[in-house]
Amino acid sequence: MKILICDKVAPEVVEELKKLGDVVYKTGMEPEELKREISDAHVAVVRSATKLRRDVLQHAKNLKLIVRAGVGLDNIDLEAAKEMGITVRNTPAATSISVAELVLGLMLSAARMLPMAYSSMKAHRWEKKKFQGTELFGKTLGIIGFGRIGREVAKRALGFGMKVLWYDVVDVETELDVKRASLEELLSSSDYITLHVPLLPQTKYLINRENIGKVKDGAVLINAARGGVVEEAAVLEALNSGKLSYYCVDVYEKEPTDNFALIDHPGVIPTPHIGASTREGQLRAGMEVVRIIREFFS
Repeated sequence: MKILICDKVAPEVVEELKKLGDVVYKTGMEPEELKREISDAHVAVVRSATKLRRDVLQHAKNLKLIVRAGVGLDNIDLEAAKEMGITVRNTPAATSISVAELVLGLMLSAARMLPMAYSSMKAHRWEKKKFQGTELFGKTLGIIGFGRIGREVAKRALGFGMKVLWYDVVDVETELDVKRASLEELLSSSDYITLHVPLLPQTKYLINRENIGKVKDGAVLINAARGGVVEEAAVLEALNSGKLSYYCVDVYEKEPTDNFALIDHPGVIPTPHIGASTREGQLRAGMEVVRIIREFFS
């Protein structure tokens, strides 16, 4: 069995996968090389960088299983995989804590202006009075999408003494001290708004000009979900008008992003899609990949 690893995974994961078959570990492949390598592979392991579109999958004559070491599946052509009889699996629980902790880090960065204070100090300036921030304590956090990651964010926000509202299109049972709200109520009542929904046709530009117009003046928007759920042009307008005070963003409509008007805005706190990139999260995801492959072929 040939196992093709297309994106970076932990060394321990590679060693475990070698026990299951012949491993080819190549990252950053150009499309033609990817097509050649996948042509005789039985399993493909990807994260978010490798795109398995129809034109690639058409070359995969032996492929039985694709495993995404992470949550989102928008880099895989699910319809094409289904037509070709290829099973697609992911590891939705493995990196939930990693993403949730990044969200809290971004919130703190906005509340205490940490990136700005850091840059000021690195420039050898002492601008103490310039960086009077705010507390998270007592503020309202609105969580759009109350799945695994959304609930992990809620747990941590409650620990900071925040009030938590959540919105989801499905019913979610929870014992947390949080309140379910309509999308309109959440947008208008929240000091911080964080997104944790997949990119689907119905969530494309969920945060658009119309919905941004409903938010509380000066709110902070955080997106560590998928770039396409936020309309970047509308966010830039809202930052320029003061409707949003900060946009904390880990994911972009195009990656790597070339929207430098957004990235360079003083109200934007950007990171390069690192939500799931922790040693612990990637090891959990990788070991879950091993388990899925082992059970699939057992």
